Amino acid sequence: MENTAVHSPTLVLFVLMATIGVLGYTWFLLNPDNRGDWLPYALVITAEFVLVTQALVSMWTILSGGRDPRDFSFHHAQERLFDGESVDEHNLEDHPQYWPMMLEEQPVGVDVFITVYGEPVEKIRKTVVAALAMRGEHTTWILDDGRSDVVRDLAEEVGARYVRRLSSNGAKAGNINHALTLSNGEYFAIFDADFVPEPEFLYETVPFFVDEKLAFVQTPQAYGNMHNLISRGAGFMQSVFYRFIQPGRNRFNAAFCVGTNVIFRRTAINDVGGMSTDSKSEDVWTSLRLHQAGWKSVYIAVTLATGDAPETIEDYTKQQLRWASGGFEILMQSNPLSPRVRLTADQRLQYFVTATHYLVGITPLLLLMVPPLEIYFDLRPVNLTVTWLTWALFYLGFYGLQILLAFNTMGSFRLETLVMATVSFPIYIRAFINVFAGREQKWHVTGGSAKRSSPFNFIIPQVLVFLFLVLTSIVGVYKDYMHQTLTLATGWNLTNTIVMGVFIIAALREPRAMRLAASRNEADARDAEEEREASSGRARLNPYFGRAEYLTVRPDAEPALAGRRADADIPTATATATATATDPTLTYPTRRSLK
Repeated sequence: MENTAVHSPTLVLFVLMATIGVLGYTWFLLNPDNRGDWLPYALVITAEFVLVTQALVSMWTILSGGRDPRDFSFHHAQERLFDGESVDEHNLEDHPQYWPMMLEEQPVGVDVFITVYGEPVEKIRKTVVAALAMRGEHTTWILDDGRSDVVRDLAEEVGARYVRRLSSNGAKAGNINHALTLSNGEYFAIFDADFVPEPEFLYETVPFFVDEKLAFVQTPQAYGNMHNLISRGAGFMQSVFYRFIQPGRNRFNAAFCVGTNVIFRRTAINDVGGMSTDSKSEDVWTSLRLHQAGWKSVYIAVTLATGDAPETIEDYTKQQLRWASGGFEILMQSNPLSPRVRLTADQRLQYFVTATHYLVGITPLLLLMVPPLEIYFDLRPVNLTVTWLTWALFYLGFYGLQILLAFNTMGSFRLETLVMATVSFPIYIRAFINVFAGREQKWHVTGGSAKRSSPFNFIIPQVLVFLFLVLTSIVGVYKDYMHQTLTLATGWNLTNTIVMGVFIIAALREPRAMRLAASRNEADARDAEEEREASSGRARLNPYFGRAEYLTVRPDAEPALAGRRADADIPTATATATATATDPTLTYPTRRSLK
């Protein structure tokens, strides 16, 4: 589905109004006549400085996003992408996954990498089957760092190639780099195991590569499982980024890879030494290095794959911890504003905003502390001479217009987004400390099948803050009752308490909800397996072994094309094993090359 909202005059109007609101609120805060007590004022100024800076750059980026990257050269290449003569000659009309692709009259080779690390096999199956069915000739690989024999059998069953490494060095980036040594397509697409691609993925992305300086094409992350507070909150928090921010970054050649639903030019990755293994956030680091090397990127706001948002507090915490760590690593180790970083001025600004984005997630803690300072110590951020009406005018000019902008962009203002944005500060503080202290972030798969921890292991800071806010609300209500009034501080604190409470209640309900979901998934998996067994049984497959890998192809699955590239690395029935090596995770010999 294409996103047309970036071209809307209404959006431009709302963005301009919100920008005026941001500037007005900034003037109000910086006016010395409005300054209250220093401690709460400093907390508010610090928090609002981060928020205002991010808001202004976001507004500018959104306003820059009206240009469609699909220009004449793209459409010209797209019209000629499939080799119609070969399709007709070899009767492939009903087999679009075998249609040869051409760019500027040259054959195109594409490898599709599906990275796997312990996800449920039925989830992997959906992604692999969809990848195999994409229009355009390509080779689908399962890159299994989970070393699962069940996943290996799945590769046999559906006819995908299977790669199992001797180790998991470099995590996901290392997995991809290893696969690049085994494949030879000019381009390679990457999908996480839970992102199911659309049949048109290659048709909508490959034509961009007529630009010889283009390194990658990124598409959105769309989610199909937003049915609880965590998944809805996590999903909607990303929607503005994918619908409006990333398209705007095209203007500055600063759209970056998000790790999945992306296709790369192999020579570009080779130029920067492969996918970056220096961080668990390999996507943004690799993008930064490509942009520093002079390569281009393109983002298209067309949904070409659908995946799963984190559904549990554990998954959400570990996902956000990894993402935030990647941003803070860039800030501390390769600051985009440093003269040593070879970027344009626009790229510097966009990457700096990316690197500091998760500081926004820490600001709620600062703002949560402002009402208690007034309730306990009578310290106020704003001068008492400022009337309620004056304060409300500027405050609502900032936050109210932000909410209206959310209504315009997302169709509503989501309570789940407010809750998750408010309660996530412990994650981002921990990420900042980890990066500052040089602690390595462990790799974690969103929605993996590993044994679950109790959600309370991940919300202890939130529980402590909630209890403090409850106590503060009691004190505030009592003081207001004694003075026969309702102060702004008490009302604000009660609101914060309710927001934190909603999150705590969701945590209380999570174990039961996950047990029910697991039962449904097991039942669905059994039904799917019974249906497959009843339909046609297992097809006959010939296995072949490669360097620390297990490759399978159906003997009848290769396109009957005389024009196949002579150097295509496709095992045949006459392949023989050479130079065996031992993988301790496997019980069969492997070979270093296929002759």
